[in-house]
Amino acid sequence: MASPNPQIRSLYRRILRELPTRAPSTTAPSRTSHQKLSSPSAIQQRVRASFTTENPNQAMHVDQIQRAEQFVQYLQAQRMYATLIERYNPGMGMSEEERVRLTARKVGMDLPIEFDLEKK
Repeated sequence: MASPNPQIRSLYRRILRELPTRAPSTTAPSRTSHQKLSSPSAIQQRVRASFTTENPNQAMHVDQIQRAEQFVQYLQAQRMYATLIERYNPGMGMSEEERVRLTARKVGMDLPIEFDLEKK
């Protein structure tokens, strides 16, 4: 990055930290499972290009910094929204059969084992 301003560098890093990963992993995401910059996505390349200036002495304008700060706040809110949706709707990604089975387990019932002709 051409700008040595620590505020701009910090803002750039915060944006990259908040961006979603390229593909959701099958395992639980860890704290270090963020997108690596060795193979940046298109959005990461675009963010980097917007923070890189042609003239090293040219600083970002105050309104650009404020817009970037608002963008970081928007990304944080979207991440929190997705977290809350997952937390309060745990059956959202389940099939109908799994949802019925777990609902029955909540009230202390086990569903009967269904007979399958293909297994016999």
